[in-house]
Amino acid sequence: MEVIRGLHNLRDEHRGCVATIGNFDGVHRGHQAILDQCREQASKLRLPVAVVVFEPQPREFFAGDQAPPRLTRLREKVRLLGESGVDRILCLPFNERLRSLTAVEFIDRVLVEGLGVRHLVVGDDFRFGCDRSGDFSLLAEEGERRGREGFGVEHTRTFTLDDERVSSTRVRTLLASGNFAQAARMLGRPYRLDGRVVVDQKLGRTIGVPTANLPLPRLPLALRGVYAVVTELPDGQRLPGVANIGWRPTVGSDRPVLEVHLFDYDGDLYGQRLTVFPCARLRGEVKFDDFTALKRQIMADLARARRFFVEYLAAEEPGLADDSLPLASAPLAREATTSEFSAGRSADHDDG
Repeated sequence: MEVIRGLHNLRDEHRGCVATIGNFDGVHRGHQAILDQCREQASKLRLPVAVVVFEPQPREFFAGDQAPPRLTRLREKVRLLGESGVDRILCLPFNERLRSLTAVEFIDRVLVEGLGVRHLVVGDDFRFGCDRSGDFSLLAEEGERRGREGFGVEHTRTFTLDDERVSSTRVRTLLASGNFAQAARMLGRPYRLDGRVVVDQKLGRTIGVPTANLPLPRLPLALRGVYAVVTELPDGQRLPGVANIGWRPTVGSDRPVLEVHLFDYDGDLYGQRLTVFPCARLRGEVKFDDFTALKRQIMADLARARRFFVEYLAAEEPGLADDSLPLASAPLAREATTSEFSAGRSADHDDG
């Protein structure tokens, strides 16, 4: 698979494709259904499949911190699109220059002159161009008007599970509620976070709870709080543990961090890339009055997470990984997610 960054990097050999356009945030099963449509047409026309994405995503450009949290970073999105059979990804920088293009200019420069699209798959509610003036009808008209240089257009098929439309918004809602099992059904895989371990404040070591710290982008977070997690090491080994995702309000941080404590593990993880699967939400993010209160809560978090894994395995739930650890789980019962301390002392495992 080839990633092309910007229109200026398109070459003659990139012309001629079946394409779709969108954020593809999460590359969930609805997105995968769109890519299936693209592959069907690409097979008939003997052409490659191309996906046009934007960086930043348009709503991030316009709304900033008020934009919906991302489900996948660009790196992860590219990997998932490649695994879904995409041949080329055109990543366009979403800036004033791009947003100022009229709908017809977008068609001319990106679809016709840039990619030489022969067939386009988009939703019937797809809008594009300055002031969102372009729509499905305009695409169909322009595709037909151009004759031999034109393109066909077809609607995406709505993908549903249990009579519910699969969407990035729905997945975000499920993640926020701690329903990782249903989120995994909609994604077609367990939700995951990954990153490379960096040196941090090492406060966790002072209380016997060392953490692997993975910096996160300065963007709204799909998850925030304390979770029971399964972490996959570079060698494929999977270990249970506890993770905090957020800004560590007690000790302070200049960017969000994913920090993971692995149960019964003693090893050097600095510089290694870890994959973290949230399994159960233990509680939200609250600032502690002092480090002593933080330490008490951390110990309670560890105990609850260990209890979660013991009870999960004892119940012999279906869908376990090869090493018998869950990669996704339904929400914990209310009593399991309530802090063992008073609400005023409930806070994040936010040490470094």
